[in-house]
Amino acid sequence: MDSARSSAGQPGLTPHKLLIAGGFAVGKTTMVAAISEVRPLLTEEKLTTASVGHDDLRGVPGKTTTTVALDYGRITFASELVLYLFGVPGQERFWFMWDELAYGALGAVVLADVRRLDDSFPSVNYFETRGLPFVIALNCFDGAPRYEPDEVRDALDLDPAVPVVLCDARERGSVKQVLITLIEHVAAQRARAAVVAAPAGR
Repeated sequence: MDSARSSAGQPGLTPHKLLIAGGFAVGKTTMVAAISEVRPLLTEEKLTTASVGHDDLRGVPGKTTTTVALDYGRITFASELVLYLFGVPGQERFWFMWDELAYGALGAVVLADVRRLDDSFPSVNYFETRGLPFVIALNCFDGAPRYEPDEVRDALDLDPAVPVVLCDARERGSVKQVLITLIEHVAAQRARAAVVAAPAGR
């Protein structure tokens, strides 16, 4: 794919913003870096004693850095659709940034770790409240238990229409499939909304 030379300024190229959300240490930075066709902008900083009591390292003892602003990347599909990816920080103390980052977004990926699934609730609640389409991507960490998507759907009390997919945030092909699922979900939601909004036939 020769998309690295593409630009949103090219004729016929449609740009859209997508968010990559989820709890602390679920792999959002990894996901953006894995798929971006340009060098990603990452705002990773080392964890310090200031994070004690704020950042829960249960299940991620090797975690040494955290996103303090946002991650940014870009991917072009079929030389006509360019997606700007914004990884949002997962910790509660950074949630004040979410409204700004979500403005104008087409949809979102909620990346989840089944070992700490409750960390996904704030993201799910945020997007449900604002009516922004989203998908759940279960990041398959090495050694983590495996659950069927429907089991996770029930645990998160999701609408049946919300896709739940397995992924490996380190693998470009896996991340690409997650983004395709999100785009298809957005298109399906818009199609349903158009049918509801259409005037009844005479």
